[in-house]
Amino acid sequence: MTDAIRVAPANEASWEDLAAVFGTRGTAAVCYCQRYKLQPGEAFKTFPPKERASRLREQTHAGQRQADGTTGLVAYLGDDPVGWCAVEPRPAYFGLLRVYKTPWEGRNEDKADDGIWSATCVLVRAGYRQRGIAYALARAAVDHARLNGARALEAYAMRTEVGEVTWDEIHVGAESVFAAAGLRPVSHPGKRRVVMRIEFPEGRDEAARAMA
Repeated sequence: MTDAIRVAPANEASWEDLAAVFGTRGTAAVCYCQRYKLQPGEAFKTFPPKERASRLREQTHAGQRQADGTTGLVAYLGDDPVGWCAVEPRPAYFGLLRVYKTPWEGRNEDKADDGIWSATCVLVRAGYRQRGIAYALARAAVDHARLNGARALEAYAMRTEVGEVTWDEIHVGAESVFAAAGLRPVSHPGKRRVVMRIEFPEGRDEAARAMA
């Protein structure tokens, strides 16, 4: 089934396709991947879902193929938009760097290093789960980060085998999904949380060759 899955940068997808992945009900349709995009002084509850959707549309440059960049990837199964992965340089996630302490426990490094990218959300559209889409998105996130000059890609995954995991936890992706894409644990800040990472020592050189 995974051979039928195609993953594209979100700016190459229409906003209608992206909105279809997030749906109209449930947590995804409320969050619109803005939890980690909070800016200084902002609280998540202070701006409504409509504003969050508007921000996602602007951040992804959905439908703008000529845009210089985007903030994630969209998966397709045939012609159907079926998944989303948020992936971009780590400093773009102000909420992750300044609000959420868990990913940083036991680590000492420059949080603002834009050579390190983060995959913060893996979403599979309702009705299309258990088809390998999350795995395809994780692999594509690795390739996307590397080809755009990243030195490393991180994820802040959940260990699903430890017990029941809620949506608020699993939106970051499962450990097994990122392990299959080549990421390896670098710290275990909690019983179910694992920080995972893959290094790209050749990342910037490869990106330069791709643009030559």
